[in-house]
This record gives sequence, C-alpha cells and structure tokens, in this order.
Amino acid sequence: MKKIAIYGKGGIGKSTMTGNLSAAFATLGKQVLQIGCDPKADSTINLLGGEPLTPVMDYYRDHDEEPDFDHIGRRGYGNVFCIETGGPTPGLGCAGRGIIATFNLIDELDVFGRVNPDVVLYDVLGDVVCGGFAAPIREGYAEDVLIVTSGEKMALYAANNIATAVKNFEDRGYATVRGVIFNRRNIPDEEKKVKAFADKLGVPIVADIPRSDDINRFEEEGKTVVEGDPTLPVSRKFMDLARLLLSDPEKDSGERSGFYH
Repeated sequence: MKKIAIYGKGGIGKSTMTGNLSAAFATLGKQVLQIGCDPKADSTINLLGGEPLTPVMDYYRDHDEEPDFDHIGRRGYGNVFCIETGGPTPGLGCAGRGIIATFNLIDELDVFGRVNPDVVLYDVLGDVVCGGFAAPIREGYAEDVLIVTSGEKMALYAANNIATAVKNFEDRGYATVRGVIFNRRNIPDEEKKVKAFADKLGVPIVADIPRSDDINRFEEEGKTVVEGDPTLPVSRKFMDLARLLLSDPEKDSGERSGFYH
C-alpha cells in the first residue's frame, strides 16, 4: 500500500492535483482512498460529479451518534473512496482537531481494512503544519510527502515550512519528502525558482503541470481532467506521475533514478 500526503499552500491547487492523481491511479486499476484534510472540505468534489461530501465534523455536529462506515465517505469516479474531515464551526475550535478526530474514526471503523486500498492520498492544507495538520507526517499515516508549489513567493514560503516540518520527524521513521509537484502560474523566472527550491531540498520535481483551461473546464462539470479526457496532454502528466509513484524507484533500485527534474 502506498500512502502519500500532498501538502501545499491554500489555493495553490493541491486539491486539483490530488483529485487528478486519484483518478489517474484509478484509471490504472488501483483501489484508491482519498482523504481531504482541509476545513473547506472540497478535496473530493471533482471525483463525485460536483456533489459535495458531508464532512465527518459536520456529521458530528448534526448527529448525536458517531458516523458509521456508510456515513464516513462515498465512492466516486473509478471507485475512489472519498472522505472529508471538515473542520469546526468557523471561529470556534481548532481546525486540526477535525483531522485527528477523523483519523481516530478511520481506525475505529477499520476503513483501511474494508476499503483495502492500493493507494491512500491525504490532501493537507500546508499553511499550518502543526497539530492535526501534521498528523499525516507525525503519526505515520503517510510514508511519502509531495509538496505542491508554484514559483510565487508565498507558495514557496509555505513549501519550505512543510519541508522543515517533515525533516523534524525524519529520525522517527515517519514520512519523507519524495518530490515537488510544480503547478505553474506563469510568473517570471518561475521554473528557475522552483528548480532552485527543489535542488535546495535535494528532491526532484516529479511533475510539471501547466496552467490549463481544460482543468478549469472539466472542474466546472464536476470532473477531474483525467476523467473528462484522459488523452489530453495535461491528463497524461497525471498518468505519468501515477506510474512514477507506483514504480517506487527507491525500493526497486535503491536510488531516485525514476524521478526527473
């Protein structure tokens, strides 16, 4: 089972990256579990035909009993099992606690055993890397971290904080940064800035995703671009990334030769 946490600054496109990567894994015949760990609870919407999923924390607020397996999530495109943690009532409580409560519930309900995923993807807000938002790193839920960034200053600032947080847990055998997903914004010298950041971390750029009207067009239809048209060049970028991550070059050859800059 591959367990991957995808981190990035709010608004950087990590949910788009995660949803399309889930769709790509599913297209390759893998059983996927995607867990949205952002209080906005919109990580999985494009896997569900544009229909939002009731977040776990909303269920807790609206019901006296805990959600059971039939309420914790829903299957979407390619049989991807989708879960959204959600967050507290705005202005009340810590959003990270929603992640911790959901993870505890996932363990109690044996969601991993019942879904039996080949791939688990965590979509995590990267502006805050403490408390619950660090749980996928700290608690050992994820093995690999992918950082989504553009060349924008604040995106790179958040990406650096994420990398620092991951490094702080390295000696405990927790998750490791495996690479950077470069989500282009077409600003001046963007490629140079992102490559310099990746080189400083000593990790590769595992995908270079161009700005794409096709992504926006299919999201308006409640779809990932991989579902909308898998033959498009941008869809093939996600398919290539999925194959790359499945190839597990470090375990196969003891080096990062399967990645590219």
